[in-house]
Amino acid sequence: MNTPDYIFETSWEVCNRVGGIYAVLSTRAASMQKEHPDKVFFFGPDFGAHSNLYFKEDKKLLSNWKSDVRNRFSVRVGRWQIPGEPVAILLKADSLWEQKDQIYAWAWENFCVRSHAAYGDYDESCLFGYAAGMVMESLYNHLTVGHLESAVVMHANEWQTAFAVFYLRAHCPKIGTLFTTHATGIGRSIAGNGKPLYDYFEGYHGDQMAEELNMVSKHSVEKMAAHWADCFTTVSDITARECAQLLDKQVDIVTPNGFEPGFVPAGKAFDRARAAARAALITTAEKLLDTRLADNSLLVGIAGRLEWKNKGIDVFLKAMERLGEKLYHAQPAATSLYPVGEVIAFVMIPYLDKPVMRFGKVTVVFVPHYLNGQTTDGATVKLPEPLKGKTYYDLLAGLDLTAFPSYYEPWGYTPLESIAFHVPTITTDVAGFGAWALQEGTTGLKDGVAVIHRTDSNFDDVVDNVALNIQRFMQQPAENIEAARKAAAALAKKAEWRNFFKFYRKAYDIALTKSMNR
Repeated sequence: MNTPDYIFETSWEVCNRVGGIYAVLSTRAASMQKEHPDKVFFFGPDFGAHSNLYFKEDKKLLSNWKSDVRNRFSVRVGRWQIPGEPVAILLKADSLWEQKDQIYAWAWENFCVRSHAAYGDYDESCLFGYAAGMVMESLYNHLTVGHLESAVVMHANEWQTAFAVFYLRAHCPKIGTLFTTHATGIGRSIAGNGKPLYDYFEGYHGDQMAEELNMVSKHSVEKMAAHWADCFTTVSDITARECAQLLDKQVDIVTPNGFEPGFVPAGKAFDRARAAARAALITTAEKLLDTRLADNSLLVGIAGRLEWKNKGIDVFLKAMERLGEKLYHAQPAATSLYPVGEVIAFVMIPYLDKPVMRFGKVTVVFVPHYLNGQTTDGATVKLPEPLKGKTYYDLLAGLDLTAFPSYYEPWGYTPLESIAFHVPTITTDVAGFGAWALQEGTTGLKDGVAVIHRTDSNFDDVVDNVALNIQRFMQQPAENIEAARKAAAALAKKAEWRNFFKFYRKAYDIALTKSMNR
């Protein structure tokens, strides 16, 4: 098996916490560093010190190389402040804006990328990807001088960085290229526009839907990267099927998303973290409600991007309403940890307003997802005092249960994060993680994960099942609830990167084999 001497990887979310891809890369980095110490280089967009909060510049790193590349680009080199602390290179593509039309013409002539219908963030993203390719070529020449047989791979994540694939294929073909789509743009758009993705799946054609949904350029750059990369990957069997249908390209290998256990405190440290998180969450709810809550209130959570249907936020809120109705008529379970029947549901999404909803004994509290005082559009949010300085992981440990009843979820990092923090979770079988959990034999919350069947037409059934699973969980004896927490943590261990990184080794081999043959 061919093994890379150096790994270059790029994403819009390097040192830039936007969504699930940040979690994928930031947790995988420790495993990469373990196998390739300081031979791993992450490339991301430079938004400045106030935005790249997880980046620490080190002016001594690659100092000789920086003096060369800075003639063309603004580049900062340092460490990504995550387990493993890999080298991170942040860059700005401002100098390429005047060449945008020439770059797009080149991409059309050589790779059939249809940039003519571009709008929104297309230009900024694609120019960044092109600039990243140029910077990678420069670093490749610097690192391999005198070592002409060095094996180097470049891994581009999502369409935003696809131009790096095109640039290196044309200008530095010795580098083996990988391209991962974590979710196809067309699949996400079909789902997000209320069209039935699953009932008529075989009837959808990617190019046709791109025209209909005004996604011609983004679809084109994603599709061409999938076809031109030496190794094309995605994160689940569900999305692999989607790629074949909508991108007209079978993936070379599925690379499921793992988790790094170093993010989770162990032993007594975990107990302290859980107690502190519960206290912060309950105190926040009390301040917002101006009332005293029972210490044994059930704390439920949902998190993710602000996609009401795709992320199942609509189902979650409706399920909380229905759960309130069920608890009104239910008898308290004397043996449970939660005999009072009070439920506080936290909706942790990048949402400016933080309204409070009351459904009988169920209270819904909206909390900004990233918990850093800003939403994804940069607007400032005034956090309640107990949440200041807290990250999502800081608070996740304090929840008793989570629910992510997604309609469109190629993998589903949030339920995996949940069980890693010993929190049982509810998900669906149209989420890649849910399908994986079923393959591992989970049959319900007693095994750590409840997987609900979801289709285009069973919204009410999903709502009922979410509410029913939570109610039954509340009524369990304390020992059963503790057993469910242990089962959740045990299942999470099967999805650690030490078990899943083997798929990346194979992906690197595929890319290097093709580049060497070339």
